[in-house]
Amino acid sequence: MSRFIIYVIGLCFCMTFFEVKAQENKEEKFFIETDTLNLTKSTQIIGLPIIFYTPETSFGAGGGVQFFYLNKINKFNLRQSSMMVDAIYTAKQQLIIDVNPKLFFKEGNYYFDAAFKYKIFPNSFWGVGSDAAEDNLEKYNMKTVSLRADILKRLPSSNFNFGVQYRFQKDTFLEKEEGGMMDADTIPGSEGALISGLGFVFNYDDRDNIFSPDKGSYFQVNTWFASLVLGSNTSFNKYIIDLRKYFFLSSKMTIAGRVYVENTYGEVPFQHMAWLGGGDRMRGYFRGRYMDSQLYTVQGEMRYKFHPRWRVNVFGAIGEVGPSFIDLFKGLKVSGGAGLRYKFLKSNDTLLRLDLGINREGGTGVYFGVNEAF
Repeated sequence: MSRFIIYVIGLCFCMTFFEVKAQENKEEKFFIETDTLNLTKSTQIIGLPIIFYTPETSFGAGGGVQFFYLNKINKFNLRQSSMMVDAIYTAKQQLIIDVNPKLFFKEGNYYFDAAFKYKIFPNSFWGVGSDAAEDNLEKYNMKTVSLRADILKRLPSSNFNFGVQYRFQKDTFLEKEEGGMMDADTIPGSEGALISGLGFVFNYDDRDNIFSPDKGSYFQVNTWFASLVLGSNTSFNKYIIDLRKYFFLSSKMTIAGRVYVENTYGEVPFQHMAWLGGGDRMRGYFRGRYMDSQLYTVQGEMRYKFHPRWRVNVFGAIGEVGPSFIDLFKGLKVSGGAGLRYKFLKSNDTLLRLDLGINREGGTGVYFGVNEAF
């Protein structure tokens, strides 16, 4: 652990003169701009090495390119259209390839947000439910091809957006533990899964920036339906509510809060159940340590800037999973921790993040990436 901290702090000082680029993503990635090329008067391309660390992946590294479309800007908040293409490989032999276009049209009145992902991802599984025992741990390896595509329309004279989405995901097992829960095919999705679904998105966003907000709000309601009619091998419905609020108390202090609720109904494969833990929700729990059809988490974080480029964060969270909504209140998972943030450039709000999370059962997680958890 001490060697890891020395490595990260040394990296902070060594990279002061490099610009960091990032995007809101489930895998936390550390981007360092290496070169910029103007392809045309309206398009720029930047080459990006990537470094990150999470308990689910251990160290990961790779590279990517980010395209910026200079003539496709949201005039209402000055956010710029872009597309990120990257590939990473981790110390746990996980391969992840991402393509993420985020494009504005008609001066920001329309927004296209999509994500294509190809993964070969060895992972851990403890079972379904809030009481899944540590001794249940088994390993598996799965290949995933997924696509999410959202088209949103800005509502007149507001920060509200409404749109439709399509989701596709195919999960194929490459390896299972002999004699384990997955091998017995008793867990929904343990023979693989194919889902295809349509849904709706409604959100409100007036944050001062999307990567490391100090003030504003972000509220989103997301619902989608996987159906046999659309090509799925199972049918289920999913509803997600994501509420975030940022209180700017002073130039040095911000309080951030987040409530996240996920409800799933129907024949739900484990790949699409609500997973507790990870770098953005309940740090300290391995993502997927507990999973079930229903989930809620409530997080709070104090962010204190003790230097123009340094800040310290203290955070805490509660949450639970269960087969029904009423079961969410029969138990309680608790986690908390602290972390450091480093701002690379005075003119850029992008932060390098190092967090240590601890959960109620005594487990820990170290998270090294870019920008705030939420």
